[in-house]
Amino acid sequence: MIADFFEFDFLRYTFLTGILIGIIAPLLGTFIVVRRLSLIADALSHVTLAGIAFGLMLEKKFAVTMITPLYSGMAFSVIGSIFIEKLRSVYKAYQELAIPIILSGGVGLSVIFISIADGFNTELFNYLFGSVSAVSLNDLYTILGISIFIILVVGLFYKELFTLSFDEEHATISGIHAKRIHLLFIILTALVIAASIRIVGVLLVSALMTLPVAASMRLAKGFKQMLFLSIVFGELAVIIGLISGYYLSIPPGGTIVMVSIIILLVSISLKRFTFTAKKVREAE
Repeated sequence: MIADFFEFDFLRYTFLTGILIGIIAPLLGTFIVVRRLSLIADALSHVTLAGIAFGLMLEKKFAVTMITPLYSGMAFSVIGSIFIEKLRSVYKAYQELAIPIILSGGVGLSVIFISIADGFNTELFNYLFGSVSAVSLNDLYTILGISIFIILVVGLFYKELFTLSFDEEHATISGIHAKRIHLLFIILTALVIAASIRIVGVLLVSALMTLPVAASMRLAKGFKQMLFLSIVFGELAVIIGLISGYYLSIPPGGTIVMVSIIILLVSISLKRFTFTAKKVREAE
């Protein structure tokens, strides 16, 4: 693959994009898991699928090429995130209802747009499960811009996000604008999902945001360490998954997820081994 990496532009674009996704997906995923909002990623991924299908429909039926499926998916994802936040304020006692409502709407729109666009095709399949060859230079620049923006925002609002993740009531009392920060956070999540679809695919992107975090939770001794390990595990999953997908000629989304699961199983085993070893030492 090294020789091919220098020969083919699309491989370089895919690898560099994967590196970026391996950072921003677990970065926001850590806050999502801690806040027990893991299903938001699933809901927004289905809304993103509706946007992608809408973009493909415009291309096929109306020859509109100005709005690419990536950008239409991104727009739908951001709009979906805003609707989730609005519904959470409507159903204050049952805020979790917002997630299945938006997820259902995303699935319904996807079916309609895909049907109008004459069903599945290779391009849609690549968006669903990721592709080694689907990333263009424009996609790379777009995802690079999104990654820089997300890292800057998380850096600027780290204290607010950290406080909201563990104690929203205390954050509000402390003068933090909880609603604004949460809206910003969920929009960032929508952007991460939209950026990740080229590599991981719409149906598997939530796994890259949660599995590395689940693995790091078993080993980390603090939040910052968990954040760091999540990114390390995410990068390992993306790099190994991309190389495996390239050599096996299969969509990289599946291989990335399976590598993430292996990392999770190894972390669970290490935790149990360490715990058992500690008990044996204490008994001696």
